[in-house]
Amino acid sequence: MYNPFQLAIARFSGFSGLDEGSCKILTCLLLSFPLSAIFKRIPDQKIHLKNYYIIAVSAVYIFLILEIWSGFFVLLFNALFTFVLVKYYKSRLMPWVNLIALMLFLCVNHLKAQFLAPEYDPSAIDITGAQMVLVIKLSSFGWSVSDGRLYHKDIDKFNQLNTYQKSRAILKYPPILYYLGYVFFYGSLVTGPSFDYSDYEKFILTDIFNDVPLEKRPGRFSKRKIPRSGRVALNRVAQGAFWAVLWIYIKPIITLDYALSFEFTQQSIFYKIIFLWILGIVHRMKYYSVWSISEAGCIVAGLGYNGYDSRTGKMYWNRVQNIDPYAFETGQNVHDCLEAWNMNTNKWLKNYIYLRTCKRDPTTGQLKPGMLPTFLTFFTSAFWHGTMPGYYMTFIIGAFMQTVGKIFRRNLRPLFCSKDGSNVSKYKFLYDVIGWFVTQSAFGYIVQPFMILRFVPSFNLWKTCYFWVHISCVATIVFFDSPLGKRASKKLQTYHLQPIKAAKVQDKEISLAQLREHYNSATDLHDIVRKLPEFDNQEELQVENFVVPDIQEIKDNYDKLTNEVDEWVKANENVAIDQAEIDALHSALANIEKDVRYYLENKKAD
Repeated sequence: MYNPFQLAIARFSGFSGLDEGSCKILTCLLLSFPLSAIFKRIPDQKIHLKNYYIIAVSAVYIFLILEIWSGFFVLLFNALFTFVLVKYYKSRLMPWVNLIALMLFLCVNHLKAQFLAPEYDPSAIDITGAQMVLVIKLSSFGWSVSDGRLYHKDIDKFNQLNTYQKSRAILKYPPILYYLGYVFFYGSLVTGPSFDYSDYEKFILTDIFNDVPLEKRPGRFSKRKIPRSGRVALNRVAQGAFWAVLWIYIKPIITLDYALSFEFTQQSIFYKIIFLWILGIVHRMKYYSVWSISEAGCIVAGLGYNGYDSRTGKMYWNRVQNIDPYAFETGQNVHDCLEAWNMNTNKWLKNYIYLRTCKRDPTTGQLKPGMLPTFLTFFTSAFWHGTMPGYYMTFIIGAFMQTVGKIFRRNLRPLFCSKDGSNVSKYKFLYDVIGWFVTQSAFGYIVQPFMILRFVPSFNLWKTCYFWVHISCVATIVFFDSPLGKRASKKLQTYHLQPIKAAKVQDKEISLAQLREHYNSATDLHDIVRKLPEFDNQEELQVENFVVPDIQEIKDNYDKLTNEVDEWVKANENVAIDQAEIDALHSALANIEKDVRYYLENKKAD
C-alpha cells in the first residue's frame, strides 16, 4: 500500500542520521503545528466537530505514520475499560482498581516488547509510549470522578483535598465523545504531556479563554475565543531545536559506551563523578527537546493557555508545561530538580499516588509524609516506565536520596537560613553551591541505569564509582536514626537561625497616611504571584478563579468594614491624628466602594 508519509520519513532519516523510529515521532510532533492551526479555526460552538477532528488526526498518526495498527485498539480498549468501570463501579476503591488494571495492561506490553521482540530496542516504535501517557490520563480521570462523587456525598471530606485535587474534580460524568477526544488528543498522543480531563473540557468548550479581552481575540468578522499563540509556540520550538542540535553534536563525544568501558574504570573517582554528571545532562537534552516541541504543539491548539493578566497584558501559556531545563540544572536539592522534570507526571504521582497513600493525623487532620508513601510513589513510577531492572535501580536509590534531602533540610539548612527566610547567614551562598554540586553529581550517578536498563552493566558502573551515593545515603539515614544522631540533631537545633521578629507598631510611629501610601498599589500581591515559577501559576492558584461569593455577602462584609472603621475613628477622636490621615483612610474606603459598585453593576449586566 502506497504511503507517502513513510517515503518522506525514510528520506528524512537518511539525511538527518536519526533512526526511523525517532523520525516518526518527530514527524508527528511537527505535523501538530499546521493541524492545530486548522483546529483552532473550527468555530467555537462546533464542539462535536472538534472532538471528531482530534480523533481523526490521532488515527492518521497511529495508522499511517507510526504504523502500529494494533496500537489503536489497545488504546481504545484501555479507554473503554476505564469509561465503563469508573461510571458503574462506585466504590471508594474504584480509583485503585482502575489504576492497578491500567498498570497491568501496560505491564503486559512492556513484557512483550522486552521478551517477545527479537532484540529489545528501547528506541523502537510500539504502543507502550502512548499507553504510558494514557495510563496517567485515565487513572487521573478515575480519581477526579471519585472526588466529584465525594463532593456530592461528603463535602467535609471533599474539603480535605488539596486545591489541585478539588479543582480537577469531575462533578458530572462526561459524554463518550468528549471523553474519547480527551483520550486521543493528538498533541500529546505519543510523547505527552498528560493533563486532566477538567483541563480538556474547559479547553474544548473554550471556557478557559473567557478572560481573554475582546480586542485580543483574533478573527476579522467573527471573533474566536482562542487567542493567537504563534510567538510563544515558536519560542518553545526554538528551545527544542537548541537542545536537539546540542544533543546531536555532543552525543558522539560524551558516550555511555565509554562509561561502560575498561578505560573508564582506570580514571580517578573525581573524574568519574564529573563525567557521569555531564553524561546525565546529555541524556536529558533529548527529553528537553522533545517535550519543548510537544508543548509548542499544544500551545498552538490553545490547550497551553493558562490565564490573562489584565494589568500587564501578558498571557500565560504554561498549563501543560512539562520541563524547565534551567530549574533542573540549577536545582540545589532533589525536590527542586524533581519539580522541574516531567512536571505533569510528577503532578500525577504527587496528587494521585503519594498524597492518596499518606495517612492523616487523627488530631490535626493533616496528611503525614512517610517513607512508605515515598517508596510506593517511586515504585509506581518505575513500574510505569517498564520492567527493565535499570528503572528500579534508579528509582529506589532516588527514594533514598529524597529522604536524605529531607534530613539535611531539617537539620543543616536552618544553620544558614531561618525557616521564613528573614535571617540569612553570610555563608548561605556556600551552602547553596555545595548543595547544587552534590545534588547534580548524585543525579549523574543514579540516572545511568535508567539509560542502560540492564542490571549487570548498571551494577558494574556503580561499582567503579564505589557506590558513593548509596553509601552516603545509608550512612546519613543510619546516623540520624541512631541515638548519637538524635543527640547531634538536638545539638544542631541550638544553632539554628531564628526568624527576625518584625518590629512592633508602637516601637516606631507610622502614620496612616504612610501606610496608605505604602499599600496603595493594587499590584503588590500580583507582583509576588508573578515571581513564582511560571509552571506553578496554575489556574486554581489565581484569585480570580476562586468561587465568587454571593452579592449579599459582599455587601454585608463591606458594611461591616465601614462600621468598624467609623467606630475606630470615634474611639480615637482624642488621639492626635492628622486630619489628612483620616481623609486618606476615607478616600481608600471610597475607592473600595467604587470597585464594589463597579463589580455589582457588571454582575447585574451579566
